[in-house]
Amino acid sequence: MALTVAGVLVLTFMMTMYALERRGDGYVLAFAVGCALSSAYGFASGAWPFGAVEAVWSVIAVRRWWGRTRGVPVA
Repeated sequence: MALTVAGVLVLTFMMTMYALERRGDGYVLAFAVGCALSSAYGFASGAWPFGAVEAVWSVIAVRRWWGRTRGVPVA
């Protein structure tokens, strides 16, 4: 039960940060953290494909944040 509640909170955080990304670079980085946390949730709950996909999204979001803070256009 606690794992389910944690998963709901993590996914809510991740999706909220995704919705707010256009407000600033910090939200992109927060989205990356949310993806990493949801990846950990996926692996902890035994849903390894979900965990793997969220880990990839976390890396993509960090690269987007890095590019935005360096003035690199996002493709």
